[in-house]
Amino acid sequence: MSSAEQVVRTYFDALEAQDLATVAAALAEDVVWHQPGANRFSGVQRGATAVGAMIAGMTEISGGSFALTVTAPLLVNDDTVAAHIHFSASRDGATLDQDGIDVLKVTDGKISEVWLFSADQPAEDAFWG
Repeated sequence: MSSAEQVVRTYFDALEAQDLATVAAALAEDVVWHQPGANRFSGVQRGATAVGAMIAGMTEISGGSFALTVTAPLLVNDDTVAAHIHFSASRDGATLDQDGIDVLKVTDGKISEVWLFSADQPAEDAFWG
């Protein structure tokens, strides 16, 4: 297993377990996070503090129901890792349940940049508002 793959595997294992401290530890202080869509969380987040606040916001709004799982082996190209994922959440009678692709770049043992792709962006936008 490559170093980048191990870093990303640790990150996803922590995310699946909702271990936000380990998730935060996997991120570079200057991480750049590209969140797709047109909702309250969309846009480019810069820095581990901003990304942590975004993830905490998703957890809060979904009443702790936000869940993510990796659904296929990680795909590795040197320092960049792609992951097939499935994510879900519920709130106020609404549900979010879809697939996505996350692409993560690892620099010096930390996740330095993240690009997210959702299978049904309009549905995700409607859910998060």
